[in-house]
Amino acid sequence: MEQTFLEKLKRVKPGDLLHIIKFILAFPIAMVYRLFRRDLWLLCDTENECRDNGFWLYKYLRENTSEDAVYAINRKSPDYARVKDLGQVIQYGSFRHWIYYLAASKNISSQKMGKPNAAVCYILEVYGIIHNKRAFLQHGIITADLSFLYYPHTKMSLFVTSTYDEWKYVNDRYGYPEGYVKELGLCRFDQLHDIKVKKNQILIMPTWRMYIRNEISALNKEQEAERFMETDYFRYWDAILKDKTLIHYIEENDLQIIFYPHREMHRFLRFFHVEHANITVASWPEYDVQTLLKESALLVTDFSSVAMDFAYMKKPLIYYQFDNKKFRESHHQIGYFDFERDGFGPVCMSEQEVIHQILRFHEQNFDNDEIYLQRHQKYFDLWDTDNCERNYKAIKEM
Repeated sequence: MEQTFLEKLKRVKPGDLLHIIKFILAFPIAMVYRLFRRDLWLLCDTENECRDNGFWLYKYLRENTSEDAVYAINRKSPDYARVKDLGQVIQYGSFRHWIYYLAASKNISSQKMGKPNAAVCYILEVYGIIHNKRAFLQHGIITADLSFLYYPHTKMSLFVTSTYDEWKYVNDRYGYPEGYVKELGLCRFDQLHDIKVKKNQILIMPTWRMYIRNEISALNKEQEAERFMETDYFRYWDAILKDKTLIHYIEENDLQIIFYPHREMHRFLRFFHVEHANITVASWPEYDVQTLLKESALLVTDFSSVAMDFAYMKKPLIYYQFDNKKFRESHHQIGYFDFERDGFGPVCMSEQEVIHQILRFHEQNFDNDEIYLQRHQKYFDLWDTDNCERNYKAIKEM
């Protein structure tokens, strides 16, 4: 759901005001600096992470082209080591980041907020105070109606999509000028063809719920904890992890379960008390999302876009959508994609259904059902290792 202006205002921090000063001071310097680096490409993912499409495109640029490309990340992040030897890296949110952001001919990110400061840059870009070329590499394949990505809210120059159905939906509904939305594929998909699957590993990876943050807001952590453990999100996922039938089954068959919710939910991981050798409650940065997706034999998720990465690899998955109505009302509205009609796995509404499907897929050696393989062939009209190349060429021509 799109946030109201008042909700956005509540999230403004004192640090945002400091970035206004940084912008004012950086602007004249950037205008001079761009004379020396006329075609500077600035890339990033999030402040503390370089594992998404921005990183993979930057790696491609450094290894296959002569483009003047720079990557922005927090140097204190554990992920800094992944990128520091590829080329020039600058401190995310720094004064230099502002100079490069204003001087760059191309600003590229997998995140809408991938810039020195999301709040200040939103005003600069959307209200036409600055005019720069911005490419949105995407964080995942869109299935829902995400109004915050409509053109009036982004003014992006390039919007990457990965399938024809996604391209048509965004192109027809999100209000971008002709030619701005392109079907190119996610850069990280290039890494999803050479995979080695652990036949005993099951990954449980639900997405986040933006409304939970408001529902559990409290004056102290103890009260916040009590409220979180009363949410359907906690009760339903915790019940899966503690289901006696499932635990008995994984013990008998030597299966491993890894529970890795969306990063936005990691601050609540401590409430999932699972004491079993075959079940791991995983967190970042010890565990890498793409590695988990590539090596797992089965995925249990809900509405998360990681389901598309998993389906892309033609592996079986299960959707657990116990809060479908509330999710649609309070998080993401339904789009062109119907999970029952178009999805790549069975849609479950109860704990018993999920357990049944897990056992069923294991009994068939985690081989996927033919109906979902057919849907894969129809949906993923781009299925190759040329995603980075297509993104590069499109940005080059921007």
